This record gives sequence, structure tokens and C-alpha cells, in this order.
Amino acid sequence: MKASISTASDAIAWLTDQGIQRVEVVFADLTSVARGKVMDTASFGEALGAKMPTLLLGLTVTGGEPPEVFKRIFPPSFPDMALQPDWGTLVRCPLSHVPTATVICDLDARFSAADGHADYDVADLSPRQLLQRTLARLLAAGYQARVAPELEFFLVHPEPDAQGGLQVAHGMSGKVPHIESSHDLASAETAQTFSPFFDDLWAACEIQAIPISGYGHESATGQYEVNFRPGEPLAQADAVFRFKRLAREMARRHGCQATFMAKPYPNEPGTGMHWHVSLSDAHGHNIFSAADNSAHPRLAHFIGGWQASAPGAMAMLAHYAHSYLRIARPDASPASADWGHDDRRVAFRIPQSNPANRRLEHRLPGGDANPYLALALMLGTGLIGMQQQREPSPARGCSEANSAAALLPQNLDDALAALEACPLLGEVFGAGFIGLYTMVKRHELSEQAANADFALRHLLTRS
Repeated sequence: MKASISTASDAIAWLTDQGIQRVEVVFADLTSVARGKVMDTASFGEALGAKMPTLLLGLTVTGGEPPEVFKRIFPPSFPDMALQPDWGTLVRCPLSHVPTATVICDLDARFSAADGHADYDVADLSPRQLLQRTLARLLAAGYQARVAPELEFFLVHPEPDAQGGLQVAHGMSGKVPHIESSHDLASAETAQTFSPFFDDLWAACEIQAIPISGYGHESATGQYEVNFRPGEPLAQADAVFRFKRLAREMARRHGCQATFMAKPYPNEPGTGMHWHVSLSDAHGHNIFSAADNSAHPRLAHFIGGWQASAPGAMAMLAHYAHSYLRIARPDASPASADWGHDDRRVAFRIPQSNPANRRLEHRLPGGDANPYLALALMLGTGLIGMQQQREPSPARGCSEANSAAALLPQNLDDALAALEACPLLGEVFGAGFIGLYTMVKRHELSEQAANADFALRHLLTRS
């Protein structure tokens, strides 16, 4: 069991006790790329964090620096921001031969905008801190959330096939590699052929207190899903952020690539990051259930908040041009903001459960989504939906097609326009963040338009 660490003194004592020689300090940028540095333990103990330039919050996924961002927001002096460790996230790094720890940081700095029209606090631009702000609003309203992600990814061979596409990774459990020649949905035998990878990955997750509870083969060739036990939202977002890094690196060490890109194969289902969400009051009672065990109106209003913000939400839940290939097959990924009971075709599903465990499943995020922004969006818009008593559309029947009125944007440009026009998302994230985010994403759109193999080149190992 991981030691309880809540202060700098606790951290220094733990580092000494564990014989840690180096400490990695990291944060998640807008696209959830891990940015940071590795320090020797003595230097870390003196600084209790690190300093890095604020410009890191304005980079695209390729490391590009959008001119608009640096004309309007970040000053040309590139002032520093402090990386302040969240001591509760300090864990051992299972991937380094030298005893190394890693800690997730929040950001602290204030600066005047390059165009002189605003002052910025980097906490307003940091995905992790935006989630923390949403959780504080939820708590102030008298609620606490528990969430559980279902995270899909593909195992692929690093060399392209004869047509220039990806090859499905071959099983690695025996001397003769297992070749998956057709769909092996829920095949325990195919999953077992990757046991060397999954055994090492699971052990690494245990070292970092990542609460995975199981895995299995999903519906596409070479696709797997990992389930997480329910937990507190910030810890779960941290866990997903860390899990992706571990999965990618562990796969490389086993001779393949783990990718969370939205659509590795054009004719296969895409990669999802589905979240199960429940809320409780101060007494631990599920607020989606009424006293007579029926569904409380708050459940419908929470869905109403999700539906009202869904078009703009897609700019964060499907945040690359490539991401929209995933919803081209609405039988596999929702293409509309419909909701229903135990229906995996809809965006917002109410799974079968007893009143104490009544919950919602949000099925729109792709595997490439930033987990901090996704959770801030879900919990923030759901809370507003309850506070404003927003009524959703009628539930979609199991035999009904997508509702034309609820169809979602089919490209990132339209989604970004919807994001800028959405008052609910403006309330959750603030004008400063939405301005920065849309500038970065529009610059990425121009990068992608000029590069036909953008997804395979840049998203395969970064999304």
C-alpha cells in the first residue's frame, strides 16, 4: 500500500526511506502531453518543485508555437511558472533502473498578456486545476462525485504494412507469435497471448496506485479495454494520465506500440474513453435516486446539462481533426447527443443498476481526450444542468435512429465554433482558457491540413 504523503516533510522522508535518487516533476498540458523535467533528489529537496516557462501551456501536440497565442496571451519574455507538487501523487517510477520517483504538479504564475488587454493566472489555463475548480463547485453545492473510466487502446506493430497503414501487433506469449487474423471480440485466448505485456503493465500500475480492475479484448482487431475501479475524480484523471504513459512505454519494451489515437484503422471501431459518473450528498446517499428508489429528477437534469453542451464539448472530447473519423460509424461511437437506458449506441447511457449505484455513462470522449478536461466538462455541465433544471430530450428507444436535432459536429472546426458559443462551457472553463484552447486547436488544424500523415506521425504515440 502506498504511504500517505501530504506535506513536503512527508515527501522528503519518503524519498530518503525509499533510497530515491531522482525525481520527475510533470504536469499535463492542453493535449495531456506530460511536460516536465527530472531532478536529482537533493536539488528537488531544495526547490520542492521546479520552474518552467509559461509558454508550455501554449504548445500544440507537435510542440508548435501558434503565432496568435504568443501575440495575444504569452508575453515575449516567456516568464516562468512554478511547478508545485501535489504531494499525494508522489510515487515510485516503475520504468527507471535508477530509483526514481514521479510527482504531478499544479502551476503557479501570473502575467500580463502580450497584447496588454488582460492579466492571466496560469491556474485558469491548467487542465488539472480547472478540474479542481469544478470539484470545488460541486462540493460547494453539497455533492461529491465518484467516477470510473473504461479506457480503450490498440496494440500495433511499429512498422507500417504494405499499404502504409498500421499492422496489428502479434501475440508475444510463446515462441510462435499469435497472429490475429479476424475479429476476436472478448477472446480470452487472444488476450492471453499478450500476457507478458499486461502482466508488466498491471504490476507498474500497482506501484503507481492506478486502480485498474481488469482488461479484455475489445471489438476491433488488436483493440483492448482496461477497466478502473470507481474513485475520486481528480485521482482518476491522474490515473488515466499516468496509465497512458505506462502503457505506451511498456508496449515499446515488448516490441509493439500502444496507441490511444481515435481511429487507427479506417474500417474498424475507434478508441473510446467512457466514464461512469455517480454523485452523492454529504451523507453518502446517491442523489440520482429518490426516496422511493425511483430515478430522481436530478438525473434527467444532469443529462440535460450534458445535452445542452454536447456540440461544444466535442471540441475537447474529440480534439483533433482525426478524432472525427471515430464517429463516422455511429453503430460503434455515438454521433448524436441522445440518451437512453442500457443502450450502447447513445452518447449518455443509464446502465442497469440498483438505486444505491444509479449512475450515468458518458460515451463521447475518445481515447485521445485529455482526462482532466473531460471530467471538468462532464461534472461542470452536469452540475449546471441540475442547478438550472434543464430538461433533456425524450430518451431514445432501442429501435430508434439518431435524433436529427441532437446530431453532433462532424469536424473540429464546427466543434470549436460551438465551444465558443456555449454559455455552459464558458461558465465551466472561463473565457481565458477557451480563448487559448481554440487558438491552439485552430493552429493544429492548419498543421494537419498541411500534413497528410499527421495522425500516424504525431498522434500514434502522443494521443
